[in-house]
Amino acid sequence: MRKSRFTEAQIIGMIKEQEAGMPTGDVCRRHGLSPATFYKLKAKYGGMEVSEAARLKTLEDENAKLKRLLADTMLDNVVLKDLLGKN
Repeated sequence: MRKSRFTEAQIIGMIKEQEAGMPTGDVCRRHGLSPATFYKLKAKYGGMEVSEAARLKTLEDENAKLKRLLADTMLDNVVLKDLLGKN
């Protein structure tokens, strides 16, 4: 996945600007992103504080690591079953 050019703190700051009454178009122009990207980020980070966003990032990283470990284990199991089945 592509790394965002904005930190979680910057994203939350943009969302708070928009929630404070600044038009969405102005927020997007000021920070150089499209309205679609803004709304996608708002859906993910809306209503969060910076500490919660950092916690979300660590949980997502841990989840990705666990998924890779599970996939590796499942692949190992398939290989072992194939080897046992051919004997």
